[in-house]
Amino acid sequence: MCDATARAEQLLPMELTAAAAARRFAQQSGCTAHALELLDDALLLISELVTNSVRHGGPPIVLAIECDGEGLHVRVRDGAPNPPVPRTSGPDAEGGRGLTLVELLSDTWGVEPVADEHGPGKEVWFELRRRPASAEPAPTG
Repeated sequence: MCDATARAEQLLPMELTAAAAARRFAQQSGCTAHALELLDDALLLISELVTNSVRHGGPPIVLAIECDGEGLHVRVRDGAPNPPVPRTSGPDAEGGRGLTLVELLSDTWGVEPVADEHGPGKEVWFELRRRPASAEPAPTG
């Protein structure tokens, strides 16, 4: 079991470098230090959601990460109130797979409208839960 951590937030720039800044922030958060087995999937999904916010949302973009002792909770907030629209992408398409990846890799996810100190917008969130040791595959060899 990992230790619970308080919610950590980072305001991100409204530019394509935001995904890299979000990954750096996530790697430095205390939560991922306790749940390293979730880190690769978390970084991929964070990159997808932040990139979606830059391309299709509006400012401000805020990344929030917390750990409840059993997994990671990640929220990406932007200033566009309209929910993301999943797309079907062909094999040669450069984009359109972000929400599909979130659905496949996360244990649960969703979209919520928000109205806070930043104004109206939405949060796209996901959770990655740690697997019990008994659920891990046995080593082969």
